[in-house]
Amino acid sequence: MREIPLVDVKAQYERLIPQIQERIAEVLDSGTFILGPNVKAFEAEAAELLGVPRTVGVANGTDALVLALDAMEVGPGDEVICPSFTFYATAESIARRGATPVFADIDPVTLNLDPDDVAARVTDRTRALMPVHLFGRVMPLDGLATLGIPIVEDAAQAFGAEGVAKVGALSTFSFFPTKNLFALGDGGLVAATDDELADRVALLRFHGSREKKSFEAVGYNSRLDELQAAVLRLFLGELGGWNRARREAAARYEELGLGELCELPADEPGHVYHMYVVRSPERDRFREALAAAGIGHASYYVTPTHLQPALRYLGWKEGSLPETEKAAAENLALPMWAGIPAETHERVVATIREAAAVRA
Repeated sequence: MREIPLVDVKAQYERLIPQIQERIAEVLDSGTFILGPNVKAFEAEAAELLGVPRTVGVANGTDALVLALDAMEVGPGDEVICPSFTFYATAESIARRGATPVFADIDPVTLNLDPDDVAARVTDRTRALMPVHLFGRVMPLDGLATLGIPIVEDAAQAFGAEGVAKVGALSTFSFFPTKNLFALGDGGLVAATDDELADRVALLRFHGSREKKSFEAVGYNSRLDELQAAVLRLFLGELGGWNRARREAAARYEELGLGELCELPADEPGHVYHMYVVRSPERDRFREALAAAGIGHASYYVTPTHLQPALRYLGWKEGSLPETEKAAAENLALPMWAGIPAETHERVVATIREAAAVRA
């Protein structure tokens, strides 16, 4: 029986290959590969879609976070509150700036930051808040905004989701190939609601220089490639349809009765299902069954960031963030991509149903 991947990126872009090749050929013919017209056009088109004044293309999503914090002058002695139930790059970017990641627990339903726990961890050293819109679900940020602390939205998993980049001073995105809007390699973006901050990010991404002769800051070499921008412009026009298809795929899992077997992600209008992540105390049993059936799956952040070896110096102990650690032990991502076939859903649900029946 044919194996099923967790994410089938090629299934999304395969019909576009002739157009992709044409755009790549145009870039090759131009001979312009760094900060060319496609990067400039993509930044404008992305800003329009996101509803922000400016965006700045960078090399990857992690650099986007670091550049955002640098532009806000976050550094040694500062604290930034973030979740632990997220990819390591969130806290890594804070530590890279010499600041201290301060972890807050998550809401058990949304898996996003618990605003009350965030508020409880604010100190006079808190320089920024870094919420994550996890798995494509947007975290409402109005409550955090009342704390009066600058917000950097880690929206790597939520491009095109309603409500993203509306509250944070800066919002960051990744175009890693599994993302909702993806590149054919690495790429990233910083969206800004403030022109001064956007200018600072643009300055920093190119060695702190505006014209390669005068250097105003110690910056980075982090620019979105012209080839990637050309492809991203094509994919940006497909994003709305891709995100609708993801929502339809999520609904199909529910229609097939998956909710009888495990806890489904609670739906809401803005959710774009970067991943389709369910929860169950029987997670490991289901994983074994899926693996035996050749069905792709994953469990994310099994060792949450606050317990990672590289951050042991911060002093966090097991049991510090109970909801985070419970989610780490129970989450299971099932196959999800735009255009995933209905028969794939049926096979996934049938496999989990059989595993649940054995348990019973």
